[in-house]
Amino acid sequence: MAKKAAETKAKPRKKNLIIVESPAKAKTIEKYLGSGYMVKASMGHLIDLPKSRIAIDIEHGFQPEYITVRGRAKLLKELQQDAKNARHVFLASDNDREGEAIAYHLCHAIKEKCADVPINRIVFNEITPQAIKNAVQNPMDIDESKVNAQKARRVLDRLVGYNLSPLLWQKVKNGLSAGRVQSVALRLICEREAEVENFIPEEFWTLEGSFKKGKTAFNAQLSLYKGDKPVLKNERDVQTIIDLLQGQSAIISDIKSTEKSIHPKPPFTTSTMQQAAANRLGFTSRKTMQVAQQLYEGIAVGSSRVGLITYMRTDSVRISDVALEDVRKWIGEQHPGFLPAQPNIYTVGAKAQDAHEGIRPTYCTYTPEYLKDYLNRDQLRLYTLIWERFTASQMTNAKTETISFEITVGDAVFKTATTKVTEKGFYAVLNLLLSKEEKGKVLPVLKTGDELTVGGLAPEQHFTQGPARYTDASIVKMLEQKGIGRPSTYAPIISVLLDRYYVNRSNKQLVPTQLGRIINDILVENFNDIIDVNFTAGMEQKLDEIEDHNADWSQIIGAFYSPFITQVDSVMTHLGSFKGRLDEPTDFTCEKCGKKMMKKLGRFGFFLACEGFPECRNTKSIPLAKCPRPGCNGQIVSRRAKGRGKEFFGCTNFPQCDFLTHFKPINATCPQCGWFLVERYDKKNGSYKACINPDCSYLHSTAEEPETQIGE
Repeated sequence: MAKKAAETKAKPRKKNLIIVESPAKAKTIEKYLGSGYMVKASMGHLIDLPKSRIAIDIEHGFQPEYITVRGRAKLLKELQQDAKNARHVFLASDNDREGEAIAYHLCHAIKEKCADVPINRIVFNEITPQAIKNAVQNPMDIDESKVNAQKARRVLDRLVGYNLSPLLWQKVKNGLSAGRVQSVALRLICEREAEVENFIPEEFWTLEGSFKKGKTAFNAQLSLYKGDKPVLKNERDVQTIIDLLQGQSAIISDIKSTEKSIHPKPPFTTSTMQQAAANRLGFTSRKTMQVAQQLYEGIAVGSSRVGLITYMRTDSVRISDVALEDVRKWIGEQHPGFLPAQPNIYTVGAKAQDAHEGIRPTYCTYTPEYLKDYLNRDQLRLYTLIWERFTASQMTNAKTETISFEITVGDAVFKTATTKVTEKGFYAVLNLLLSKEEKGKVLPVLKTGDELTVGGLAPEQHFTQGPARYTDASIVKMLEQKGIGRPSTYAPIISVLLDRYYVNRSNKQLVPTQLGRIINDILVENFNDIIDVNFTAGMEQKLDEIEDHNADWSQIIGAFYSPFITQVDSVMTHLGSFKGRLDEPTDFTCEKCGKKMMKKLGRFGFFLACEGFPECRNTKSIPLAKCPRPGCNGQIVSRRAKGRGKEFFGCTNFPQCDFLTHFKPINATCPQCGWFLVERYDKKNGSYKACINPDCSYLHSTAEEPETQIGE
C-alpha cells in the first residue's frame, strides 16, 4: 500500500491547457496563470477550405469540405497530444466570428483523439490577470450561431471568388481574382477616380491683408467688398481692388465674441482608430492593426508582461464599469476640476454588433509618459492616441471663446479671428490629438475704433479642388458608413486590392491601376447587382441575423447562389474576350530583334513587349510624353530609383539627356506652351494638374518651384 501511495504521489498532476491564436498572447497569459496551466498557440486557422478547389457541396446545403491547412498538420497533432495529457482544455481564440470558428474546429479535432477531456470556450476583452482569471472561472460553450455566420461568410466568398476568378482568367488574363467585398471597395475607388479625372479646375484669387498694431503684425482675409462677397476670378479682378485700396486707412470696425462648449469624443472603434492613426501618424490601416495587435497581446513592462489595450476589432464605444471606475479615479487624482459628476455615456451605433468594449488602455495609470521607455516609437504613438482618446472621453467639456475682428479699409472688409481656451476640460490630456485649430493663434489686444497700419496687400492664386481620392482613412470611413465589411476586414480589404495590383498607393492616396479599372468595368457591367454597395451591406446584415439566431445560413446562401451562378454562366458564354483587345500593336521597334513592340497589360499596368516572344523577351516601359527639352526627341518613361525604389519619370535618351521629374505625366498637352501636363500633389491643395514648364502659368502659380530638372 505504501509503495502504491508513493507512486501515486510521484505521478505529475495534469495541467489545464489554454489554446490561443498567437505566441505573444500565449506568453503573456502563461505568466498570469502560473504552473497549473500551459498555454499554446494555434497560429490562426488550422482547419479551413482547401485553396486548390471550390470545396463547397452545392447539392447538399452548401456544406464546406474542410481540411487541415497545408503545413499545419504537425502543429494540430501537437495540440491534440497536449489536450490528451491535459485535465481541461480552454479554447481562447479571439472573441469574433473567425475566432469562434477556430475554436469550433479545434474542439472537434481534439474530440476525435481524446473524447473524455472536457473542452470549453473562454473569451476576454483584455489580456490582464483579472480578465484572464475571470474568463477561466466562467467557461462557456462554443457559440454555434457565430460559427454559422463565419461559415456563411466563408462559403459566400468562396462561391463568388471561385466563379468570378476563372471568368477573369478566360476573358482578361491568367492569375486574376475577384472578391465579393473587395470588388465593392474597388468600385468605390474607381468611381472616385473618374470624378477626379473629369473635374475641370477653375481659377480664383484671394486677397490677404497684413496689418499691424504697435509691434505686433497679423493677417486678415478680404471678406466683403462694397457690401458683397468678392468674386475674384483672375489676377485683374484682385489687382483692381488692390489699386482702389492703396493709401486707405484701416480701422477695427467690429468685434464679436462667441463661446462654445466642445464635447469629448467617444473611445475609439476599429474604424475611428484607423482613421486617426492615418491622419495623425501617417499609418496605413494594416500597420495600425499590426501595432495595435502588439499592444493588445502584451508588452514587457519592467519585470512583467502586460496587455496594454483592449481588443482592437470592435465597432462599439461601450465601456465596462470597472474601466469607468479606473479612469474616473485617475482623473479625480490628476485633474479633479475636470471630472464630471456622472460618467459620460456614448451611444452605440445602430449597425454596431457591440460584442466588445471600445478600444481603451487596460490601465489608465499606464500613461504614455510612464511607458515611453518600454515601447518602440510606433507603439508609443498609437498607444498615446488610444490613451488620450479614452481618458478625454470621461472628462468635462472644453470651453472656448472665439473673437472675430472686422477691419474696414475703404470699401473693403477684412476678417480674422482668434480662439482661446477658457476652460481646458478634456484638452488637459490631449497632445497628439490636439488639432492646430484647437491650439489657436495669437493676436494683439484690439478694440473697436483702433487704427491699424496696413503692411501690404497680398493676392494669391488658387484653383478649385475636385473630389479627393480615397486614403486609407477615408475609404475605411466610407466602408463603415455604407455598412460594408466589419472591423476585422477593413485593413485586409485595402491590403488585398494593393497586393493584387488593382490599386496603387500614391501620396497616401488610393489610385486604381489600369488593370483595376478593367476588372471593375467588367464586374460593374456584368455583375452590377453583386458588387452593388447596398446589396453588399444587405448581405452583411444577413450575416448578423445568422449570428443572432434569426436566419438559416444555408437558405441565405441558396437564395444568393441560384441567380448568381446563372449570371456567371451567361456572362461566360456571351462576354467577348479582352485578351486580344488589351494587346495593341505599336510603332515602336524592338532594338534587339527588329520586330514590332506590343502594348501588353501586366500586374503593374501596361508595358511594351516584343511580338517575337518567347524567342525575344525584350520589354520596356511605355512612353508617357515627349521629352520637352529642345532638340531632344526622347520619350518620358517611368523609372525607379535604386535602393528606395521611388518612382520618377525620365527621358529615354539618358545619359545624353538628363531631364527628369517626380510628377507623373497625364497624357495631356499644355494649350499655352505645348509641354506636357503632370499631376501634382501638396498638403495645401491636394492633387491638381499643372504644366511641367516652370515658365508657363497654366494651372499653377508662377511662384511654385516644380520638382523638375529641365536643363538648357
